[in-house]
Amino acid sequence: MKNSNSENLKLGIFVILGIMIFVTAVYFIGNRQNLFGDNSVITSVFKDVNGLQPGNNVRFAGVNVGTVQKIRIINDTSIAVNMRINQNTMDLIRKNSLATISSDGLVGSMIVNLLPGENSSVPAMPVHPGDTIPSISKIATADMLTTLNTTNENAAHLTADLLKITNSINKGEGTIGVLIKDEEMANNFKKTIEGLRQATQNVSGMVNRVNSIIDEMSYKESVAGVLLSDTTAAKQIEGIISNLELSALQINNVTTNLEQFSYDIRSGEGTLNYILNNPGAVDQLDATLHNIEKATRKFDENMEALQHNILFRGYFKRQERIQATEEKKNNNK
Repeated sequence: MKNSNSENLKLGIFVILGIMIFVTAVYFIGNRQNLFGDNSVITSVFKDVNGLQPGNNVRFAGVNVGTVQKIRIINDTSIAVNMRINQNTMDLIRKNSLATISSDGLVGSMIVNLLPGENSSVPAMPVHPGDTIPSISKIATADMLTTLNTTNENAAHLTADLLKITNSINKGEGTIGVLIKDEEMANNFKKTIEGLRQATQNVSGMVNRVNSIIDEMSYKESVAGVLLSDTTAAKQIEGIISNLELSALQINNVTTNLEQFSYDIRSGEGTLNYILNNPGAVDQLDATLHNIEKATRKFDENMEALQHNILFRGYFKRQERIQATEEKKNNNK
């Protein structure tokens, strides 16, 4: 009987200790998961939760302020995450706060970080239970590892290519290798550089001489200065050039006419060509002029005979008186 009572006592103590341990564990777990106390639920919508699970922590400024209560898929591009937040920290979270999903360390569990809004200098209204805050997406650890892996592969390829180039240069292959290994080309290159340096010095000396000539030239008193600065001289020169252009045009026209005149003479047209090219034309012209001279002398003799003729004497005297009267009037004027 005594053994039965002692066993029952031990069983009772074990059950009580088990219940106490269970209650303690539930309390700590519930406290950790914010199952006890005053809590509020807010929501944020993400395109990808990157393995986030209910029960993961929610942090604000690096401090755990709640847990993930529920994750539900709205559509293929939207996933709603309900977060249970301690009531005493609700006043610290503003409506312009941002939610982002990141990992707790490099390979830790996923968490939700709440960040202050961009316009944190302008206080916003605190969030209320049931509000939805905007979200932003950060690069996940897996994406960073993938990018790092790709970068390492590219670096390996680049290193291999650089090694090939270095080996080629050391062997004297290619233009760079020849420039480095070939002494003759190196000497030619040095000579080329020396020639360029000498040419540069010559050009510099020429420029200095030109500058000295320009400095020595009296700008105001020289012809160049007048041409460059005097507007009146410029206009006169412009007029001279215009007259020269007009004269050139007229000379061109005269030349054209002379060419046409010469062509007419050569082609056998016109009186001048007849006189120049016909041998008998000169004798005929000389005979004609001699006959005209003889006829003129005879006409003068006839007129002299008419003046002495009694029938025409009165007429010629009247003409002489009229001519004398007109000459007197003209002299009086």
